[in-house]
Amino acid sequence: MGRKVNFIALVAFVLMAALGSGFASPGHGWGQVIETNPGDVAWMVVASAFVLLMTPGLAFFYGGMVDRKNVISTMLQSFVALGVISILWVVVGFSLCFGDSIGGIIGNPLTFLNFNHVGSAPHPRIGSSIPFLLFALFQLKFAIITPALITGSMAGRIRFRSYILFMVLFSLLIYAPLAHMTWHPDGLLMNLGVLDFAGGTVVHMSAGFAALAGAVFLGPRKTNRLEHANIPFIILGTGLLWFGWFGFNAGSALGANSDAVLAFANTHFASASGMITWMFFERFQGRKMNAVGACIGAIVGLVAITPAAGFVTVQESVLIGFIAALVSNWAISRQKRSGLDDTLDVFPSHGVGGMVGMLLTGIFAAEVGLTSGETTTFMWHVISLLGVAVFTFGGSYALFKLVDMIIPLRVSGWQETLGLDESQHGEQMD
Repeated sequence: MGRKVNFIALVAFVLMAALGSGFASPGHGWGQVIETNPGDVAWMVVASAFVLLMTPGLAFFYGGMVDRKNVISTMLQSFVALGVISILWVVVGFSLCFGDSIGGIIGNPLTFLNFNHVGSAPHPRIGSSIPFLLFALFQLKFAIITPALITGSMAGRIRFRSYILFMVLFSLLIYAPLAHMTWHPDGLLMNLGVLDFAGGTVVHMSAGFAALAGAVFLGPRKTNRLEHANIPFIILGTGLLWFGWFGFNAGSALGANSDAVLAFANTHFASASGMITWMFFERFQGRKMNAVGACIGAIVGLVAITPAAGFVTVQESVLIGFIAALVSNWAISRQKRSGLDDTLDVFPSHGVGGMVGMLLTGIFAAEVGLTSGETTTFMWHVISLLGVAVFTFGGSYALFKLVDMIIPLRVSGWQETLGLDESQHGEQMD
């Protein structure tokens, strides 16, 4: 019976996406004709592909980090988001993020329901030099990777079906309001002057605090010992993420322009700074410089520069990567001693890294940061940080509790011992 219900739900889900009369409609309904810029279009197509590559990159990164009996399940938890979130985005996700604003909090779900009016014409207020469909595709890649990031904190002990349900609810009820408030022209945080160039708040803080909530709710694994299954996978995943992050940050300029170039440069140098800082700090503490640490440092640098990428200088990006690496390294060591089982340190890497980036954006942002003699932006960043932390942690914890009532979240003891590859998917690493 349960399998029939699952299949019927899937069929209904796909039909809802397919039957929208305005699917990929070339019309716009905004009463004005705007010309696209071929250069901007070309860059944004490439940037969208770059960002999509980040999710397979994350799958390799996480898959290499876990033990051998959970590699396939961990990688699939990232990869499946490409399918689930894409269909959800067409049906209602994009409209909730970028539809007509309801109180600056959430988009009207009917504005672009089933991609109605999402076509080749640019939107006059959102990405006005590229087709609105291209903007929607670019933003989709952000919505895909955010729930995938969360999975690292729960690796080895979460039921696959429960995770899919949580992913859908999180995207609709946590991610969509944050994206709307931060990036929609009428969004609450946008109009308060909160700066998030490419997702430090929307993606990394939300994923980090949801990961923390998941680790708290599920509790520790049966054994906290973790032997990395494949360190070359970790290096490969980091390389793909670093490469894709150029689309993530530079693409958020929404055009082939000087902001994109600045964001591209800042992305690279912050990551390089984070990697080098992490390795030498480990050596300073008497530990060996290792590949895993170098990769984590690079990722933390990328996370921290994300909200600031288009607002700071190259020199400041190096400093941001340096500070974030030190703070996240300290946060990981503190978490290890706390007994909290965030399996792959998602919160201290993405949550803490995102918070550091958000605060440093308020300090260094050109013309409006503390270094420019202004205090308003930094003040709103501090207030927003607290609000986002409470909303994402509390909301995610409530969603975990709800999902657990519908489908138990945690696998049984014998399934965890056997490994999720075999118990959830009937597959094994060779």
